[in-house]
Amino acid sequence: MKSGHRRRSQPAYGKRLPSLTSTLLFLATLLPAHAQDPSSTAPPKITIHGVVINSVTREPVSKALVFSPDNRLATLTDDQGHFEFVLPQTSSDPAANSADEYAIGAARISMAFALNYPLMARKPAFLNPDNRFGTQPQLFTGNELTLILVPEALIVGRVTLGSSNQADRIQVDLYRRMVTEGRARWVPSDSLVARSNGEFRFAGLAPGTYKLFTREQMDRDPLTFDPRGPLYGYPPAYFPNATDFETAAPIQLTPGTTFQAELSPVRQPYYPVKVPVSNASYDTQLMINVSVQGRKGPGFALGYNPRNQKIEGSLPNGNYVIEATSVGSSSGTGSSTLTVKGAALEGPALTLSPLSSVRIKAQLDFKPDPDTVAHPENATENAPDQGQWRRSNLNVRLERVDEFQQDNDIAQLRPPTGPGDDTLVFENVASGRYWVRIDSSRGFAASIASGELDLLRRPLPVGPGAHLAVDATLRDDGAEIDGSIEGIGGTTDDSTASTSGSFVVGSAARVPAYVYCIPLADSTGQFREVPVMSNGKFDLQQVPPGAYRLLAFDRQQPELEYRDGEAMRAFDNKGQVIRLVAGQKDNVRLQVISSNE
Repeated sequence: MKSGHRRRSQPAYGKRLPSLTSTLLFLATLLPAHAQDPSSTAPPKITIHGVVINSVTREPVSKALVFSPDNRLATLTDDQGHFEFVLPQTSSDPAANSADEYAIGAARISMAFALNYPLMARKPAFLNPDNRFGTQPQLFTGNELTLILVPEALIVGRVTLGSSNQADRIQVDLYRRMVTEGRARWVPSDSLVARSNGEFRFAGLAPGTYKLFTREQMDRDPLTFDPRGPLYGYPPAYFPNATDFETAAPIQLTPGTTFQAELSPVRQPYYPVKVPVSNASYDTQLMINVSVQGRKGPGFALGYNPRNQKIEGSLPNGNYVIEATSVGSSSGTGSSTLTVKGAALEGPALTLSPLSSVRIKAQLDFKPDPDTVAHPENATENAPDQGQWRRSNLNVRLERVDEFQQDNDIAQLRPPTGPGDDTLVFENVASGRYWVRIDSSRGFAASIASGELDLLRRPLPVGPGAHLAVDATLRDDGAEIDGSIEGIGGTTDDSTASTSGSFVVGSAARVPAYVYCIPLADSTGQFREVPVMSNGKFDLQQVPPGAYRLLAFDRQQPELEYRDGEAMRAFDNKGQVIRLVAGQKDNVRLQVISSNE
């Protein structure tokens, strides 16, 4: 996946719809070109003008393409980063006999245009505006629309091999640390083959944390390779000189930076290894994960030979854990430990155990809908009543605790078997630990448990071949938080539309803030996020009982690791801590935290 673009499972990057406040700021730049003589019937021209700047240097960006999403408008910025569009004139209205009326009518047309045609900008060497690190409109001095381009980051370097064969090109992989639902995981970002001289270049990278390594490669140097002799190869080399993914050094990139990295794989002898699979059939397909000393991560690889029903390949000296997961009609999983020490090895047979299942039993403890009670004829079959529920009312998912995304993460919610099937069963769940997440559009998960284990506080352990039941109760008597943000608010002053040729929607209009409601450690509370309205107000409904820290930021925080207590210590002296019980109503006032802090 190209870095800088959303992958999603965690998650992938998608377009962000412009916020209402951003649209209002955009309206401020749609100005009548000049005042008209009151006796003239010619309508004023409507212009859109602004500037594109570099987010790091704040300097103007020349030759940037400014365009509307439907490509009906497009132009290049000049040497000073400026751009301008002239909208079609409105038809003349003999009844309108003043410049003020023309200006107000022009502003209305501008408003309709702005609501449907927000502008974006792009240029090579900058991140595309269709991801969350791209262009953002802001009100700029002189009532111009400012579009901000974020410069790309780069990782460049060289791979040095001890091979005399210059055509022996090696593959280099890049992983990125992504935050999904408040927890960080390592996911593939990009992959390329180094040039014949060993040079490589990863471009278009968004700000973030990365890890870099080479894939293992067998030595096929014609000057040294002996097909009848011992095998040699290059094990993965993790930057800067680590032996596994876990101990590799993270690379922190900021906008516009270029990071230099050198990788030097060391040539080592490889030895044939085989692991029989005792209960595989001829049509079994296996996904194989190889980890060094049990430390999960990419790098080494083995394959499966269905004819011999063996996992085969070659590895250098070391201790390895081989994990196999079958896919298809007969799913199963198993693992085996190998120690390679200077000779070919056939390990003990690996037995595939059935994958597990997790059944969610949901109870909706909701209050009767007042409208349904008063008007039973308005009730629908999908409306949840007391003790009843529908599959569509719930968003249920299993989230693996491991920070590394594995190939055998194939757990999926079983599709309904028919119109009346509301069962929630996860099939093909591999062994491991999982957080059980349940959301509802109407209420919240008051309890999630498996036997005596409280799954709101602890993950669910899943062993091979297990059939687990999880009981959940959802309620709709959560707390309510309303509040305001200091320094945000104001009223719209339409009087600014005048013969001066300017139209500003609310001089106090600001980019909206975002409020995060983050559970404290060991609290049963559940995370909430809400945007702040242009008047500085916000409202949170159905907040589960618990202890929270409320934080307000000047922009969204997709990389906020709110489930990591260590990462959240940076905010110990910020925001406001509140403790909520069912049905409570609370009012708070928060200060905005700058994203630069």
